[in-house]
Amino acid sequence: MVDPDALANDIRETLHAVLGRSEGPVPLHAPEFRGEEEALVVDCIRTGWVSSVGRYVDVFEQAVARACGTRHAVAVVNGTAALEVALRIVGVGPGDEVLMPSLTFIATANAAHHLGAVPHFVDAAPCTLGIDPAALKCHLERIAETREGRTVNRETGRPLAALVPMHVFGHPVEMDALNALAAEYGIPVVEDAAESLGSRYGDRPCGGLARVGALSFNGNKIVTTGGGGAIVTDDADLARHARHLTTTAKVAHAWAFLHDEIGYNYRMPNLNAALGVAQLAQLDDRLARKRRLARAYMDAFAGHDHVAVFAEPAGCRSNYWLNALVLAPGVADARDTVLETLNAAGIMARPVWEPLHSLPIYADAPRAELPVTADLAARIVNLPSSAHLGGASA
Repeated sequence: MVDPDALANDIRETLHAVLGRSEGPVPLHAPEFRGEEEALVVDCIRTGWVSSVGRYVDVFEQAVARACGTRHAVAVVNGTAALEVALRIVGVGPGDEVLMPSLTFIATANAAHHLGAVPHFVDAAPCTLGIDPAALKCHLERIAETREGRTVNRETGRPLAALVPMHVFGHPVEMDALNALAAEYGIPVVEDAAESLGSRYGDRPCGGLARVGALSFNGNKIVTTGGGGAIVTDDADLARHARHLTTTAKVAHAWAFLHDEIGYNYRMPNLNAALGVAQLAQLDDRLARKRRLARAYMDAFAGHDHVAVFAEPAGCRSNYWLNALVLAPGVADARDTVLETLNAAGIMARPVWEPLHSLPIYADAPRAELPVTADLAARIVNLPSSAHLGGASA
């Protein structure tokens, strides 16, 4: 029998050995500004190009596309907006169901809900924390059938209109298997790469692993624009449609206000894009420092009987956006004691998100059996993961 207080104190002292002792709290993930951020933002202010038109938006989109290995990127106001528009352009609409993990940030489900669609939760794999292709295959074999050329959930009669894999904490999910399974059932894939900028699945960058992907540049991401997101794709028609929708679906005209679809005012402002241009220039260095921090955590907890640091899946290279300490199954009941002890010591640790199927707002959503999701959610503790904790810039 392990004493929860003793385990929590042991973890606290191990983290102090890695992070040192700070006078103030150690944030979970703080932004950093070490490049041209101030100069580029001041340039926007001085020239007056602060809104949704300006050269930095174009430059930022080009840099995002390069980082994701795609031909096109469309910059928008946040990651939720990127997911919503990405789902819409692949055909998701009211009354459809969208397959997604329950172990994800709520934006994944909210984006579907905003379109009038219904989240449909599937289970996670212990080796990636993301959607388990084998579990999804079993689930689809049980509930999916073809009606009038579309794959539907035979239990609800609703179309299964999209699959949304999410790379949890930046760790790539098994995209080849998921893409193949989705193709077998005729289900479009939207890659939720909100947390995985800079991660690689084999030799391919995350964000460009499906027909369309969505990213986030929130203040707690590896690269930030303050608030922001992007839709990335190789499909010129999808990119054109996304750009049109996110600029109020306004038809080009010298002076008239003509709109041909219900669109959104989702375009990223030039001011935010300027910040992003400077941030993306530092991505490689930031990735290296975050990986150094992850290695320091792994070394510190190597051989521990009751906890381990989650490591990137085999064949992948993670950005380690958030480091995760995973408690052994026998000490899962110590999780809250660990969280209380660490936060009391100024180490801002957090649990993983509440599984979405357990939230009252999504309690009636369709779902597969979710045993791995429930197990992982009870045992994960996120650790401070800011890039500066991994050492000075090279």
